[in-house]
Amino acid sequence: MKVCFRVDASVDIGSGHVMRCLALAAALRLGGADCHFICRDLPGHLTGAVRQHGFEATLLKPAGASFGGAPAPAHAAWLGCRWQDDAAEVAPLLAVLQADWLVVDHYALDARWESMLRRDSMRLMVIDDLADRAHDCDVLLDQNLGRTAAHYRDLLAPHCPVLAGPAYALLRPEFGALRRHSLARREGAELARVLVNMGGVDQFNATAAVLQALARSDLAQQCAISVIMGLNAPWIGAIRTLAANAARPIEVAVNVSDMALRMAESDLAIGAAGSTSWERCCLGLPTLVVVLAPNQAGGAAALEHAGAALALGTPAQIGARLPAALRHMGEGGALAAMSMAARALVDGLGVGRVLAAMREVP
Repeated sequence: MKVCFRVDASVDIGSGHVMRCLALAAALRLGGADCHFICRDLPGHLTGAVRQHGFEATLLKPAGASFGGAPAPAHAAWLGCRWQDDAAEVAPLLAVLQADWLVVDHYALDARWESMLRRDSMRLMVIDDLADRAHDCDVLLDQNLGRTAAHYRDLLAPHCPVLAGPAYALLRPEFGALRRHSLARREGAELARVLVNMGGVDQFNATAAVLQALARSDLAQQCAISVIMGLNAPWIGAIRTLAANAARPIEVAVNVSDMALRMAESDLAIGAAGSTSWERCCLGLPTLVVVLAPNQAGGAAALEHAGAALALGTPAQIGARLPAALRHMGEGGALAAMSMAARALVDGLGVGRVLAAMREVP
């Protein structure tokens, strides 16, 4: 089986879309599928990382002017060109590759693009988080907490199955493999290790706001702090300088390959309210979440309502809210309660459920 992925990463888009597609591609490969990624040459694209994971990738020409067409999806500018032009570039690639499945994970694409690419011999799956535009697909996946098929009732054909909720979260296998260890070490855990990770890009330098707020907090001096940043993060140098001048030791690591283990060994995360939330939930890692983009606000609120995280708001609100949040997490039972709520949301088996749904498509 040949599976093609149309997905992008950039300074604006971040890295989460590509990373969850890589998780699905790795599982497909274990089943014998041949996976190929199609990405546009945007600032911060991750085709290098895709190839490092052993997958072929085609890099579409650099972005030009962005025109969504009327009515345009809210994130049309993320495509870097007209959707018609993108479809015209992708169509011959799919024909040459003889794709059996096309997986689309892109907020800038909708049913118009999908209809231009569809053909009888190919199935199409859309990965979405927004439920804000129509789709023409055979399967739709929205792994977000609180999402149901009803949110897509008027956006899909009646027969299209919807895989909704974090039970379908696309996680790499190491998260499921470390789940038992991570949950076991949280019995009676204290606040001794804090992990700071604002995704692969952190365009607005929320990491700096966190470190500055930590310096003003009453967090125990012996508490270890680790900062994880993506290779394309624009503020790496500034964060390293900030860490070097801090009163306490702060580790700054870039482009790590052991994120699951680092999460499992941490007692509290301070991180973006994106798709990494499901990795933290799988490991039962209590989290203070930061909303880095408007489309993350609903997810942050849902996590907080479920007791699986505490929302700090936007980067501008970190300074005012983080010290009090840390005091709360240091209270007896707070870490354990949040861990229990988080682990109940994600069991690490979502990829298998998605694969089973794909196999059921006639």
